[in-house]
Amino acid sequence: MDIPDKQIKGRGAASNPTNRFEKLSLERNEEFDDSEERPLRTEFLKDSTSTIITYNNSPDVGFDASINVYRGCEHGCVYCFARPTHEYLGFSSGLDFESRILVKENAPELLHKELGAKGWKPQILAMSGVTDCYQPIEKQLGLTRKCLAVLLEYRNPVIIITKNHLVTRDIDLLAQLAKFKAVAVHISVTTLDAKLTPKLEPRASLPAMRLEAIRKLSDAGVPVGVLAAPMIPGLTDHEMPRIIQECAKAGAQYAGYVPLRLPFGLKDLFEQWLERHFPDSKEKVLSRIRSIRDGKLNDSNFGTRMEGTGNYAEQLNQMFHAAARKAGLEGRRSEVTASNFKRPGPEQLKLF
Repeated sequence: MDIPDKQIKGRGAASNPTNRFEKLSLERNEEFDDSEERPLRTEFLKDSTSTIITYNNSPDVGFDASINVYRGCEHGCVYCFARPTHEYLGFSSGLDFESRILVKENAPELLHKELGAKGWKPQILAMSGVTDCYQPIEKQLGLTRKCLAVLLEYRNPVIIITKNHLVTRDIDLLAQLAKFKAVAVHISVTTLDAKLTPKLEPRASLPAMRLEAIRKLSDAGVPVGVLAAPMIPGLTDHEMPRIIQECAKAGAQYAGYVPLRLPFGLKDLFEQWLERHFPDSKEKVLSRIRSIRDGKLNDSNFGTRMEGTGNYAEQLNQMFHAAARKAGLEGRRSEVTASNFKRPGPEQLKLF
């Protein structure tokens, strides 16, 4: 496996591997000249999709419908299981995923149209089911905030997963949704090591900021929990008890975890990352991953992909439950309901 000569500052991936659907590939070398690093600028491309709510039939996901206002994610988390989805768009799962972001500019209008349709069945919607709805560009565009305003108009429940402190910007809307039991926020925490985060999740909020986000949401009455994910065997999994404990102290009301998943070309990207940042631990980490994935680096089977299998996977599960029990979070779940859904009156509809 080839290891790129240079790591681009602020990026998780170091290369653009070939798209598995494409027969031809281009070698890009314009990011660097012979002596000086050149920044790789993020491109934002218009996504002209005609729908915003997507559906899945995965039995282990936890939701049936979701909203993703962005495709691709500038957070650049090297482990992100969503990277291979960029290949469906003709891009690479590497640098393209974090530097070529598709933006659904009309997401709020589409959401209003779909929630207002006679055939809409009120149900929980997930935001960030694929890519983070609070990635950096959201600060400028505010599409997630506008979608939350639409959800509030209809009192349609939403579950948010994010690792960005920017979620606290929308506490006013989230607190109103909470009054109707129509929201829960899951803050994703992979590590509490502020030195590891910039390598692992280069443009995501640092751990202290995520703890602060939990604290602010909790103080505002917004149901909030911690998702210890992904837990990387042999690298971050030992942090799970402390992650859950610190998040509980900050106000987290429930907890969950997911071990690392490495679908398709993500396996090679992650191996490259280990070779660059943790060469001495690389084989240990890969061996631990294989131990929970039936001897492979990935298991795509429903029922096992979210927890893993084998003795080490069971140890992770026991560690999680012990930590959740100690923190007072074991068995606690968010209470989100669609029972308060209502369609806006004629005057409100005029706003759209």
